[in-house]
Amino acid sequence: MLTISNLTKRYGKKTAVNRISLEINAGDIVGFIGHNGAGKTTTLRCCSGILEPDEGDIRIDGLSLRESPLECKRRLAYIPDNPDLYEYLTGIRYLNFVADVYGVSAADRASRIERYATMFEIRNDLADPIRQYSHGMKQKIALISALIHEPKLIMLDEPFVGLDPVAAHRIKTVMRQMCDAGGAIFFSTHVLEVAEKLCDKIAIIRQGEIVVSGDTETVRGDSSLENVFLELAENHV
Repeated sequence: MLTISNLTKRYGKKTAVNRISLEINAGDIVGFIGHNGAGKTTTLRCCSGILEPDEGDIRIDGLSLRESPLECKRRLAYIPDNPDLYEYLTGIRYLNFVADVYGVSAADRASRIERYATMFEIRNDLADPIRQYSHGMKQKIALISALIHEPKLIMLDEPFVGLDPVAAHRIKTVMRQMCDAGGAIFFSTHVLEVAEKLCDKIAIIRQGEIVVSGDTETVRGDSSLENVFLELAENHV
């Protein structure tokens, strides 16, 4: 579903991501772990088509992001850690706008908005302007907008920040259901407990390079994910 091959991204003289490679298959929930500034967000932005890589190749569902950017973007959704929404719109108008962009039919969008807005307990707030929403409500609207065209791949940057426990649990449920239906999830997180319990696979990035990747049980070994992560950090120091 997502193949990253020798991805490199520089900002001036600084190399933010250095020749990383990673493969995410249908059905996978993959956690992306690393310190602030390690290269997680840069990687996600390159994979979503927001940033242009300096080197390497990214393929979405077998298609080259460089050669077929629009078709790739139809098959994915990306939610940044602090989504920029059109806050002068109401929630329902924003969701309809996103549905228009992806060409979602009136019947499909209505049923999906009803389903997810009810699930995330935001249905009664859709008529209000987004500027009145709390951070958690904005996260919910962003997630519904990502799900509305039923993408094959969803990439999220710190998706659980600012969410109450009930909303976080429901997002995890949706993520698992999507992957069970043949989709894939790639998300960054600092919450190692969530990654350990939710993810099928883990990739740890440090100073722009992936230092460990594989099945969660293999990466964790006989220890915990937190211990593995701290050990890698201490060895680096």
